[in-house]
Amino acid sequence: MSVWRRPAGLAVAVVTAAALTACSDGKSDPEPEAPTPSGAVETAEAPTDIRDALQKAVEAAEQSGSVTVTMQDNAVGEKILMQGAVSLGGPVRAELTATSSEDQTLKVRIIDEMVFVEIPADQRADMNGKSWMKLDPAGGQQGLEFNKQMADVNPVRQVKTMLASEGVTLVGEETLDGIRTVHYTVTTGLAHYLEQVDPELRPIIEGQLTEMGVKEVKIDLWVDEQHRPRRERVVLDPVSDMTVDYTDYGKPLTVETPPDADTLDLAKEKQNN
Repeated sequence: MSVWRRPAGLAVAVVTAAALTACSDGKSDPEPEAPTPSGAVETAEAPTDIRDALQKAVEAAEQSGSVTVTMQDNAVGEKILMQGAVSLGGPVRAELTATSSEDQTLKVRIIDEMVFVEIPADQRADMNGKSWMKLDPAGGQQGLEFNKQMADVNPVRQVKTMLASEGVTLVGEETLDGIRTVHYTVTTGLAHYLEQVDPELRPIIEGQLTEMGVKEVKIDLWVDEQHRPRRERVVLDPVSDMTVDYTDYGKPLTVETPPDADTLDLAKEKQNN
């Protein structure tokens, strides 16, 4: 199967979802070996207390320099696993690997909002011998997929959506991989959920999801004792059921741009064809 189709689509629809976690500036805040309790797990069920806890979660996520991401998504029957690290302050940087249900694996780098997909070795002969393919998320249908998927995986966006929603409830205290967390949940309408999306893209994305039968979105969020998001689950029934785990906040991250001589620019290739 050509890298122009299946692998490129996988990269656009899922792997680049993590890029929007780099939505705000912040200083690196390495994760301590043993988190000190700060009262997050003792949040009361009162709406004002819940809002205060969610606001602290926004601030904690924004102040972290980077985070390790593990995402599992079941999107229209396609199961995809993504793992990697994403910057949370300054220019967008990410090093990611995605595996589809058909065991197709792609390595992806996101640098300053540009996406570089490693071309499988057996397909490079058909791609002018290049090892990398450059994708610009700003244009065309692929751009819409980038924006939606990036927003879905962004913990800050999800917390802000909760803050702006009525009816957020405290499920209770839960332990995730040995870490104490508080679990919050809310179900909101599609239009409200998309309010965080670029206004120019919002009507198009909303139209597409409405056509696929999405009417509401269920968001679940788990926050640790230092108020940092540890897990989110976003369900857009019947289109997508995505769970993202966040670990290793503040871990140093270095992502190198592939050499121009070894990179195929997809936008330029389309213009030439």
